Amino acid sequence: MKLACLSQSRMCPLKPQRLQTWMEQRLLTPRAVVSELDRYIVGQTEAKRAMAIALRNRWRRHQLPAELREEVAPKNILLCGPTGVGKSEIARRLAKLVDAPFVKTEASKYTEVGFHGRDVDQIIRDLA
Repeated sequence: MKLACLSQSRMCPLKPQRLQTWMEQRLLTPRAVVSELDRYIVGQTEAKRAMAIALRNRWRRHQLPAELREEVAPKNILLCGPTGVGKSEIARRLAKLVDAPFVKTEASKYTEVGFHGRDVDQIIRDLA
């Protein structure tokens, strides 16, 4: 099965200073990030490429002056696919690569307000 990538990305919270230091020290391009991910993850070329580009875009956004940075909204990425195709592993390896925190939460217990289950707002509260 193939992993689908939709939109572009905002990864786990990564302090701009850590991201800047990491990118400057390694001077990694999206191609280099994909190459590093290739060492651990077989296939999923589109997903790895989208995540690498998103990382670079996040870094570039943080290079902007503060007043311009507010105008450039970060984008999100949605990784979807069946169990075991590598969604979490791609995110985990990318977070490790840039020394960022990685948080995984099970969302299947969350529902729209009014249905049995928990509210989506509760995801953030559960992380605290």
